[in-house]
Amino acid sequence: MIPDIILGEGKDVACYRIITPVYASTPLSGMGAARQGGRFNRPGQEALYLSLDEVTALAEYKQDNPWLLPGTICTFFVRGLQVADFSAGFDPERWPPLWADFTVDWRAEWFGNGNEPPTWYMADDVVASGLNGILFPSQAHPGGTNLVIYRSSTRPAVQLRVHDPNGALRKIAPPSSGK
Repeated sequence: MIPDIILGEGKDVACYRIITPVYASTPLSGMGAARQGGRFNRPGQEALYLSLDEVTALAEYKQDNPWLLPGTICTFFVRGLQVADFSAGFDPERWPPLWADFTVDWRAEWFGNGNEPPTWYMADDVVASGLNGILFPSQAHPGGTNLVIYRSSTRPAVQLRVHDPNGALRKIAPPSSGK
């Protein structure tokens, strides 16, 4: 059994993400992660990655790149999502043994070795359990916590929304090709 919580039970929880201009018009889409996969999603699986604080969001955006690419930090509000609570990391008393491999470099496994990373199997178990996502420790910012949300673009606004009262994201989105 996967330990879970209701994130934002009865109130909004603020989360953060830096959005590149290409995704500014679709901030709730997890299709960027779906293109090649992510720590907790296979290629083709929509997943929106958020952080619970701004510093962690910046560290996750930067990763190991010494230079920051253009992006806009955004606040997202989450309410009533049932998620796996892996925020404290692996505890053998609470988690199946597979979860001990959380820190495996998923990029090296997938892109370097051609192996499916163990975190994809963890995500499979979470989705099969009917959960909406996973709270997990940041590898880019020690002490930070991230949230991955599955099927983010189909969530109702009461569960997931971006704070953009003036429509600024639509203004920075690149123009469509018109095709």
